[in-house]
Formats: sequence, structure tokens, C-alpha cells
Amino acid sequence: MGEQRAQFRAFEESTAEDWGIISEHFKPFAKELPARIMTHLQLLDGDFGGFPIDRLQHSLQTATRAHRDGRDEEYVVCALLHDIGDTLGTFNHPEIAVAILKPFVSEKNLWMVEKHGIFQGYYFFHHLGMDRHLRDQFNDHPLYQYTAEFCSKYDAPAFDPDYQSEPLEFFEPMMRNVFAKPVRSVYKTMD
Repeated sequence: MGEQRAQFRAFEESTAEDWGIISEHFKPFAKELPARIMTHLQLLDGDFGGFPIDRLQHSLQTATRAHRDGRDEEYVVCALLHDIGDTLGTFNHPEIAVAILKPFVSEKNLWMVEKHGIFQGYYFFHHLGMDRHLRDQFNDHPLYQYTAEFCSKYDAPAFDPDYQSEPLEFFEPMMRNVFAKPVRSVYKTMD
């Protein structure tokens, strides 16, 4: 790979040779996506937001609970990343997690992550003057119970300051497996 670079100033000036060079740089960059995600998760360290544990510990605790309950790697990684968007998508955090996960996980787990914010609201919306039953708009959806279970078993109880979670490094092999190859992406032919 070396220092070889494409030689154009605007896309319309590019050549197949230029894009061959870019593609060769893309492959090692894409391979390190799990490391970049783990670095971003570390930004949640020390961010308590008023909770009894910080957001990193909440993420680790959610994933650890799912792992110890026998969930598969994809589910555990979704549990780990479900709140990664808190830092940049404060008012739509599930959508940030979905954007990261979408090329790599099943529709089932993607829907769970996307809707978990509304489903999690069952436990606290009424304390904020909101409708705790907002999730019921999805009553007839086939993944309603699946998502409600994620919140009740893993997300909602994952604020326990005495719970012993696995460290972030424990999840790195799972992250590498899940993010090894996209299942849906316009760029998947570049891998």
C-alpha cells in the first residue's frame, strides 16, 4: 500500500487506477472499524448523565447480561452498542446505533436497537409527564415482545453500581466477528 495516492482533484477527474488505489486503502481502514467503535465507546466513560453508573458501564452491563444469558454474538454486540449514540445523537440516540449496525446485523436485531428508546420509556416516561405506553403503537409488530424482552432483561436493569460487568476488551473478538463482513451495503463489494 505504501504512500501511493490517487492523482485527481475532483471525482469527475478520477480514473479506474485512482479508485484501485483508494480501494486498497479502504480494505485495511474498514477492517479496523471495531477498534474505532471501541474507541468511541470509551467516550462514554465518566459520562454519568445523572445515573448511578456512567454510560460505558451501562453499555458493558447490558452486553454482559445478554452474554451471560446465552445470547449470540450479534445480539451481544447490539446490546453493547445500543446507546453509543448518546454522545452525538442526544435526542435520537438509537438511530446512531442503527446507522453503525445496519450493514452488519439482522433486521430483527436492528429493529430491536432502533425501537429500544421507545420501549425503554415504559419504565420512566410517566415520571416525565409522557405516555409510558408509547411502545404499544407496535403491539401488533412481530418483534414487539423481542424488543420488550431486551429492555426488561438487559437494558432496564443495567444501571446497577454493584454489578460486575466484563471489561470492554472482552467484547472485542465479538465485535471483530460481527463487523468482519457487511451483509448489506452498497460498498460490500469493496471488502
